[in-house]
Amino acid sequence: MGMPIARRLEKKRTLLEWLRYQAAVTEREIHELESQDAEEKRRREVARRERAWVVSAPRSTEGHPVLHRGNCGLRARYGAGELLDLAGVVGAVEEYPDLEMCEVCAPWGSLGIDKPADRPMRTAEAEFP
Repeated sequence: MGMPIARRLEKKRTLLEWLRYQAAVTEREIHELESQDAEEKRRREVARRERAWVVSAPRSTEGHPVLHRGNCGLRARYGAGELLDLAGVVGAVEEYPDLEMCEVCAPWGSLGIDKPADRPMRTAEAEFP
């Protein structure tokens, strides 16, 4: 003879409660993994910006383009372009011989070149390693 209906119903309700608990645990784990993934992507983007440079448009009609480190706070204000690697910086120097370097983020340090002490440095005067 089979199990009474009341006992089978109780087992099914217990199973359903356990499955709901497992689903809640799994949803929480998925949410945590998605958060970790988003944080990892954010950190990679921050690191990419820290290792890159950006050329911003001149601030005035008489001004010159300015080279910034990728994470410089000023670059966003002045409509900076895409992130550049070292080859991109060398290309920018060739394209803009009057390219200046940002005094705030000091990109010359990350490029491995010295800054003249007497005046703002123009990248056309720099020799890249």
